[in-house]
Amino acid sequence: MVPIVKDNLPVADELGAMTFIHSPFCGTCHLARQILVKIEEEAGKNLFNEMNAALFPAFMQNKKIESVPCLFTISMNGEEQRIYSFEKMAQLSSVLTHNG
Repeated sequence: MVPIVKDNLPVADELGAMTFIHSPFCGTCHLARQILVKIEEEAGKNLFNEMNAALFPAFMQNKKIESVPCLFTISMNGEEQRIYSFEKMAQLSSVLTHNG
C-alpha cells in the first residue's frame, strides 16, 4: 500500500484511486488491511493508497467518510464509492474490476 502523507494527498482524489482509510487503533481496520494486503500480494503490485483518518480530518469531512475502515474509490468517470464492510469479497472484487 502507498501511504498518504501531506505531500501526496492529491493522489487520493485521482480518477481510479482506491484509498483505504483507517485508524491505527481500530481492530477491524487491522483485519480489513490484512485482506487488502493479501489482494495486493496476489496482484503483485500496489493497488491501494493508505490513509490514517486522524491525520486528514478535512478530507474525511469533504468526502463524507462516515466511519473506518473505509475503502474510498473514485471510478474513471469520477463516481465516488465508500465501502465500509469488508466481509463481502465480492464487493471488493467488483471495485477492483471496475477500477482496474
